[in-house]
Amino acid sequence: MTFAVFSLPAPSQATDSPKVIAITGGRLLTVSHGAIEDGVLVLSDGKITAVGKAGEVKIPKDAQIVDAKGMTVYPGLIDPETNFGLTEISADQMTNDLIERSDEIMPHMHVYDAFHSETELIPVARLNGVTNAVVAPASEDSISGQDIFIQLYGRDRDQMIMGRDVALAMNYGAEQRRRGGRGGGFGTYPSTRMGLITQLRQTFLDTQDYVAKRDAASKKDDKAFKRDLKFEALIPYLKGERPVVIGVYEGYDVEVIMGLAQEFKLKVILNHVTQSQEVLDKIAAYHVPVIIGSIYDAPRADERFDAVYTLPAELAKRGVKIAISSADGEGPVSSHSVRNLPYAAGFAVAYGLPYDEGLKAITQNVADMFGFGDKLGSLDVGKMANVVIANGDPLDVRTDVKQVYIQGVAVPMVTRQTKLRDEYSPKK
Repeated sequence: MTFAVFSLPAPSQATDSPKVIAITGGRLLTVSHGAIEDGVLVLSDGKITAVGKAGEVKIPKDAQIVDAKGMTVYPGLIDPETNFGLTEISADQMTNDLIERSDEIMPHMHVYDAFHSETELIPVARLNGVTNAVVAPASEDSISGQDIFIQLYGRDRDQMIMGRDVALAMNYGAEQRRRGGRGGGFGTYPSTRMGLITQLRQTFLDTQDYVAKRDAASKKDDKAFKRDLKFEALIPYLKGERPVVIGVYEGYDVEVIMGLAQEFKLKVILNHVTQSQEVLDKIAAYHVPVIIGSIYDAPRADERFDAVYTLPAELAKRGVKIAISSADGEGPVSSHSVRNLPYAAGFAVAYGLPYDEGLKAITQNVADMFGFGDKLGSLDVGKMANVVIANGDPLDVRTDVKQVYIQGVAVPMVTRQTKLRDEYSPKK
């Protein structure tokens, strides 16, 4: 059966989507190998099985045909830093599991233990083409826990979590200092940047010492050896097996924390680097990927008005692999803003980032950074069928997303807001 994209299955039918779907006639933004006009994309059993120009791709006889003529088809967008499922209403503490404040070093906190998959914020982001995201704890701690990588659709939390402990959330700067102003009273250690970096260095040294003692106890079959979850959580990161995402804003803080990272041979992804314009060449020399967000942050008094806006372009020009997050301007990450992810990339393109790089910054580059590059991020055969159909450029605010597929399933294009709109709109 052939039908127009605006006639896709109703939400109640979403889980009954056919196993084979052929999206025809649309403009395919493959990310990996350019744009294909009048393209054909075949989805089967949750994966992309064919992609190419009309007439060059054989459409299976049992395929459901989706007519995407006049539409743009592209891979699902990926946000590299969200708080999905850890917060619902910021003013209601009962709905917040963002950070464990009892200590500054909490690597053994696992986001998957708190992830609430029923959050109303996920359908809102999904409605604008976001199909995957990294979920991280808030940034008040120096080491605040371990991130998860999620799919924005599934029958339950276990199906939605694609990867547990995919990265260590680490932060360095003014926000992490324990000063009296946060909770009242006197400041406690570490209340300075000196204290922060010293505490981090001691933690990694203690972890190395723990590993040596653990290995020695294992050889002696010492049953009395006491496990320490804090140190054990850090071992894969000290071995360079998983990335450490370091949130840092100022240029001089970048230099200090990267010195520590190199000392312990950490596999680093820099995050934010908002006021680091004076050390961009040095950042490029580190040969590490960078997440940028918020692109809407205000410049310092001594900077040009567009210093932050042009940051993605300046880093890309220097050969740095970049990703862009939906983080709010002048504030922390907010899952309420994930729906605006494509516009953050569009803003970067408006200020000099090449268009193809802008699209990669919210698709393939994010997937690569967190170890899912072989599964997500582009329209390539063998990858997950996370696909978006929209009526225009994905980075343009005037574009409406018509349908989202996650693992080949046409997901419901419904949110709490659309339900309220339909319920209270005047009946014709």
